[in-house]
Amino acid sequence: MASDVNGPQSGYQELLQLRTSPPTERADAARNRATVLDAAARLFAEHGAENVSMDAVAAAAGVGKGTLFRRFGDRAGLAAALLDARERELQERILSGPAPLGPDGAPGERLVAFVAAYLDYLLGHLDLVRMSETAAPGARYRIGAYRFWHRHVALLLTGSAADPEYAAHALLAGLGAEHVTAVLPLLGEARLRAGALADAARAGR
Repeated sequence: MASDVNGPQSGYQELLQLRTSPPTERADAARNRATVLDAAARLFAEHGAENVSMDAVAAAAGVGKGTLFRRFGDRAGLAAALLDARERELQERILSGPAPLGPDGAPGERLVAFVAAYLDYLLGHLDLVRMSETAAPGARYRIGAYRFWHRHVALLLTGSAADPEYAAHALLAGLGAEHVTAVLPLLGEARLRAGALADAARAGR
């Protein structure tokens, strides 16, 4: 993998380590987890994530509330668990998929492709991402997936930004779920996408 396209090899290895990993569980635990997540996904889709209690999820899944809290902590933990598979899919496309998102694309093109793909993911699951990112002050920046997105963007900006770490945070700030939730009704999806992609194109020059 050429360093001029993907950043230093050490950075690529760090991305591999940061990618979201599926949980390792016994078969019965995995089945119970799937039952709970299926129930949560159904209730969240029907009523909105903010309007569904842990009691309702436990009842729909046929498990005790204590079991649910021990397993997932709170609704933000449920949201994060529901997003895991979707995050893994996007991360794998970044690490090994076709260009321009995947590793054979030029950095600037990869950056624009990442922002486009991330917006697809974000807008498709906005309430869940918002819940996981706002569970506590600064929660977004402690999420493992954010560390992956940030490192990926920083690597792509290594040749074009004076401080790639800062520039990556600045670019990702506009993709925060709380921010997008607030401005989406004001701008509409088309303007939001166009602005985000223009920002990515400028940053990657």
